[in-house]
Amino acid sequence: MRFSKRILLAALMSSAVVCQSGSAQGVDPRPANGATLVPPQAPAFPGQTDAPERKLNVAFDVVTVADGINTGWSLAFLPNGKMLVTERGGNLLVIGTDGSRSQPVAGLPPVDARGQGGLLDVALDPDFATNSTIYWSFSEPQAEGANNTAVARGRFVDGPAPRVEDVRVIYHQVPAMASRAHFGSRLVFGRDKTLFVTQGDRSFEPGRMQSQDKNSLVGKFVRINRDGSIPADNPFVGQSGVRPEIWTIGHRNAQAAALHPTTGELWTIEHGTRGGDELNIPRKGKDYGWPTIAYGIEYRGGPILGGITAKEGMEQPIYYWDPVIGPSGMAFYTADLFPAWKGSLFVGGHATYDLVRLSLNGDWVVGEERLLKEVEPRPHVRDVRQGPDGALYVLTDSTSGKLLKLVPRR
Repeated sequence: MRFSKRILLAALMSSAVVCQSGSAQGVDPRPANGATLVPPQAPAFPGQTDAPERKLNVAFDVVTVADGINTGWSLAFLPNGKMLVTERGGNLLVIGTDGSRSQPVAGLPPVDARGQGGLLDVALDPDFATNSTIYWSFSEPQAEGANNTAVARGRFVDGPAPRVEDVRVIYHQVPAMASRAHFGSRLVFGRDKTLFVTQGDRSFEPGRMQSQDKNSLVGKFVRINRDGSIPADNPFVGQSGVRPEIWTIGHRNAQAAALHPTTGELWTIEHGTRGGDELNIPRKGKDYGWPTIAYGIEYRGGPILGGITAKEGMEQPIYYWDPVIGPSGMAFYTADLFPAWKGSLFVGGHATYDLVRLSLNGDWVVGEERLLKEVEPRPHVRDVRQGPDGALYVLTDSTSGKLLKLVPRR
């Protein structure tokens, strides 16, 4: 584990880094609320988990922009005010601010929509105004039931019958595996217009154990150019036996990612098991530990591998949740519509049926607030975005999902 300023500060505060081993012998040690009790897991530094509740008491109304969205996964805002919304089953929708929608966008390649797979994230090219190019991630079907995370790009043509033209798949995760889970994936453009792609470990042992293998793209975040080529300054370019697409290694399944509005760094949140949802700042060439180190326990009970939470050379999350929130979608709030929210980080609580607001001090999480608890039906939040109007948009995940908008209460 890297000894950062936080770890040194923790030592000064007499809070030592604790690295637990031991075994639960397959017995689920958790009480009904899902918290980890056995083996005990101490945070690596003060404030790494369980931040105090910090309510801002902002009054807002929740407006339904559109409903009847079948298992929505992501949204992106077009310059004309319309929105692109993905449905995991394979449809890309164009939704107006009044909730109107056209027929699904034509021209997308087929997806493997089994389990957690399907059509996933969507993003506009940084130069969309001049090239009309969009990008989307999806689970790409392969032979004999295998699949992989993939990224495609195409030129978007709006109208009564919207379509994408000149479609090309620019990235394929390798190896493909016969799994229906843990595809990731979020697409985030850096300030240099390179594209970050978050991915997963495919949710079973053969994939999990490749998260530390640099000759595999499973369990990795990658960074590519807009045409799919490899940036020359990627951390492992030119190294034998290492995939040059790799940006960072040791990830489980990140479905939340955004660029910090001040620093320009990528921030991500990935799903833990029973405990251990992680907020990370994935920095060039670093190892984020999965599955060697992790907070939480296996779904079936018992420790993850050796049950350790820290190791030299592996990065600590800047924050983690136990019990989990099921993080999906995140957005830094920078607009003026809600002045009190400026500087907050919003995260979708897919498992907790809420929207989580984090108060930040630099890269420290100093408070949490849970929103949308009163919304019925309780929302499985899959994505959250700041709109060009300053409102906060929330996409819920169900066969009759909704696109919601949070606006100041009048």
